[in-house]
Amino acid sequence: MWFIYLLSWLSLIVQVSFVTLAIAAGLYYLAELIEEYTVATSRIIKYMILFSTGVLVGLYIFEGFPLLMVGVGLFTNLVYFGLLRTFPYILLSSPNFILSCVLVVVNHYMAFQYFAQEYYPFSEVLSYFTLCLWVIPFAFFVSLSAGENVLPSTMQQGDDVVSNYFTKGKRGKRSGILLVFSFLKEAVLPSRQKMY
Repeated sequence: MWFIYLLSWLSLIVQVSFVTLAIAAGLYYLAELIEEYTVATSRIIKYMILFSTGVLVGLYIFEGFPLLMVGVGLFTNLVYFGLLRTFPYILLSSPNFILSCVLVVVNHYMAFQYFAQEYYPFSEVLSYFTLCLWVIPFAFFVSLSAGENVLPSTMQQGDDVVSNYFTKGKRGKRSGILLVFSFLKEAVLPSRQKMY
């Protein structure tokens, strides 16, 4: 009886490790895509903001969500549009970025207060949090490193952002979220150096 119990804990640890690695690989790939296709990413984030705005209006009209909560969500989307004006260059000390971070916390607080008072099934609460609160900030978070190495002075003619990261010379330094993912990749799966 105790042996199968220990095996179940071991298998849980292995499963959590695989899921963590899969998520890290997916985030790394998303960061690479965002850096390579910043114009398309900007357009996708714009459509995500518009969709979230439509969802918030629909929740107010059809579900009777509180006007204050929906209004703060709509104002947050307006602030996100302000961040999108300078995309992919997001200055972490800009008033728009700081305000968007504060509004994310305020939106979460208001949502927790509302869903603590009103009963909704877990799947509906999760859909609200995913579509109205998490997707857009997550997209901006993953794209934070997109504007760091795309200036014309840091790239030579014919280079794109991805090949710029994979060069081993002076310009091969990574920063931002890609540095974290690269460190984790090297820590978990160290690469072997070729000997000639």
